[in-house]
Amino acid sequence: MHSIGIIGAGVTGLTAAYDLLKAGHRVTVYEARSYVGGLASGFKDEAWEWPLERFYHHIFASDRDILGFAEELGLQDLAFFESPVTSILKGGRLYPINKPMVGPWLERLPLGRQLANLADLVATGLRVLAFDPIPFFARLRVGLVSAYLRYTRRWQPLEAVTADVWLSRKVGKRAYEAFWQPLLVGKFGPYYQQVNMAWFWARLAARTPKLGYFTGGFQGFLEALADRVRELGGTILLEHHVRGIHPELDGRIRLELSTDDQMHDRVLATCSPRMLRERTPALPTSYAAALEQMVSMGAVVLILALKHPVTRDQYWINIPKQEGFPFLAFVEHTNYIDRSHYGGDSIVYCGDYLPQGHEYFVMTEEQLLERFIPALQRINPGFSRDWIRAYWKFTEIYAQPVPLLNQSLAIPSIETPVANLFMANMSQVYPWDRGTNYAVEIGRRAARLIGKS
Repeated sequence: MHSIGIIGAGVTGLTAAYDLLKAGHRVTVYEARSYVGGLASGFKDEAWEWPLERFYHHIFASDRDILGFAEELGLQDLAFFESPVTSILKGGRLYPINKPMVGPWLERLPLGRQLANLADLVATGLRVLAFDPIPFFARLRVGLVSAYLRYTRRWQPLEAVTADVWLSRKVGKRAYEAFWQPLLVGKFGPYYQQVNMAWFWARLAARTPKLGYFTGGFQGFLEALADRVRELGGTILLEHHVRGIHPELDGRIRLELSTDDQMHDRVLATCSPRMLRERTPALPTSYAAALEQMVSMGAVVLILALKHPVTRDQYWINIPKQEGFPFLAFVEHTNYIDRSHYGGDSIVYCGDYLPQGHEYFVMTEEQLLERFIPALQRINPGFSRDWIRAYWKFTEIYAQPVPLLNQSLAIPSIETPVANLFMANMSQVYPWDRGTNYAVEIGRRAARLIGKS
């Protein structure tokens, strides 16, 4: 039995804590914020029944790790799935890409879930064929390439070429620039031409049109997980900021906190690679330099609680930068989750991935609102300032790792060069994209490794 300290009470940290406690270890989780959940955490307005995620979240029907974990915790009944409408805005017109063609009745038939998933995929293919900003044969190429990527299993050769080059060759420059380039530009900004194709493959291979959510929001699931950790004897210390990570001569790790220091036999850091480097002076110079070179994007969202819906049925609208909007994604959460859970409010996210140093990170929420209101009026000309009941701004510097060519060679292992110090974060789930499913997977993988060491 070891004393184990975990830095960060997000999905990865709480998952690892649960598994390590089940294995008989003593676990203390240190969280700088006043709440658990990390990037998946939620907040609650006094008018709402359910908390709402600070950054828009959902899972996919194919997310086996988090769904299996929920079942193990006895929380499987919290998860439910819908097929909301997602669209691309092009030339001022909305083109639905994911929009169900049949109702939920299909799932009640024998093999209904499999039939519903197949129907959703067929509907998506037909929507792609209806995307008329590009010629019909170019749309056909997009569909065929999508099918190839969805069903091929060998991603390793794809990381040697950029998505920009591979996709433009396979579907043609015009189709690529209209359909997929905006996703890369919006997600990775100045780095979009450097992103490797294996990351893009993973998005198509692992995702489904059907999207999942939890009763009570993700925060409800996370609070239940935190309760399980406490029931097993784990300690979760909120508002405990780890300022330093220091290996001792006896092999233990000393965590430097603002009030005192704590000693542990093993430590798992679930913070960003750069934060680990800053907090751990004893890291070898070459390893610290490699962590510093890992590139990531930040995220900014403005959440609006509105008196009226902005759109009739749109859940997610991807907005290419060429359209001249001040944000990448318009997400009308209450076209997916019933607004009755939010006191009748219509909930809208306006979000963007941005490089560190972008002005949005330092703008006040009022300034950001002023920047965004004209764009909301472009989506719905009837939108008025007096629709807004409340609004909130949230930012995160480490929100989206940037996967460069041959990224697998640059991914650090969970074991660091410092004995008994381990790291697990979203930069290490490559080629998969960051998300709660892979946060669970790497948390469990880290726990197995720590328990064996």
